[in-house]
Amino acid sequence: MTDTPNAAAAGLGTFERWLSVWVALAIGAGLLLGNIFPSLFTALASMEVASVNLPVAVLIWAMVYPMMVGVDFGALRQVGDKPKGLVVTLVVNWLIKPFTMAALGVLFFEYVFADLIAPEDAQAYLAGVILLGAAPCTAMVFVWSNLTRGDPTYTLVQVSVNDVVMVFAFAPIVAFLLGVTDIVVPWDTLLLSVGLYVMLPLLAGYVTRQRLVAKGGEAAVDAFKARVQPFSIVGLLVTVVLLFGFQGEVILERPLVIALIAVPLLIQTYGIFFVAYGAARIWGIPFNVAAPCALIATSNFFELAVAVAISLFGLGSGAALATVVGVLVEVPVMLSLVALANRTQHWFPTEKESS
Repeated sequence: MTDTPNAAAAGLGTFERWLSVWVALAIGAGLLLGNIFPSLFTALASMEVASVNLPVAVLIWAMVYPMMVGVDFGALRQVGDKPKGLVVTLVVNWLIKPFTMAALGVLFFEYVFADLIAPEDAQAYLAGVILLGAAPCTAMVFVWSNLTRGDPTYTLVQVSVNDVVMVFAFAPIVAFLLGVTDIVVPWDTLLLSVGLYVMLPLLAGYVTRQRLVAKGGEAAVDAFKARVQPFSIVGLLVTVVLLFGFQGEVILERPLVIALIAVPLLIQTYGIFFVAYGAARIWGIPFNVAAPCALIATSNFFELAVAVAISLFGLGSGAALATVVGVLVEVPVMLSLVALANRTQHWFPTEKESS
């Protein structure tokens, strides 16, 4: 979820703090309902137009639109204020993270777990983790920044820059990595997904934000987001229910599949954090920028990854399942990294010392 520094000031809210629990419950509900009402899920899967599942499209928009309202592109005017943190995060997000995620996916799904995963499933899970690795977070990063007492202005600038880059870079990177790993890339569906789930929500969020600011300033923006935020959480959880309703039979037959998918995701998450955090330390970046720049580089825009996986490969695909596992591990892992950053802040200079 995208948020403003003010909205994040209280840290994690109830839903965010327990997001992994809600997701786990939604997984259980999906498995149960998928086995009790298989015809219902089949009917929902058939509601498609141009490879876009309509119920899921509505749910994804419910997730993404509130986030995009929180993006302030006026912050781009301050892009040169904290250049070191910006460089670290951009390099990690776009030149390192997608490629290490693809490499780890190939290593584990095609070699380490080769005896445990069928080749066609391995390709599907690989596609899912590639989508996660290529989608940098525009969401919980303000919360992570706040929990480390990070610079809110830097965080806002970083998120805004990431959103602009994502419009142009996400599709080519995903297509390249899927192609390199011999996964067929339906370019038309990929571009449609980027337009539907990135560009249009970003435009709608911008228009909404401008109108709200004109009427009541940032207070009106915060009030609007507070009203629509529950729809974002509900959209995410219902999407998870649908995904696991379709995946129910496979998962019940092979319950270890969730753990197998989680292994490369966990290694990637911790590894990327230490790359970004280490680079920030070597470069002498003050802690109030170093912590958020590393956490932003680490976190994923899992809502986008879920949406694109469903569009490209279908609701019942292994790719969609892999992106949902990313949701499951995201919050507890990121909280552990927040705690680590706070315990090691003495490694970094203060902002006064670095100036």
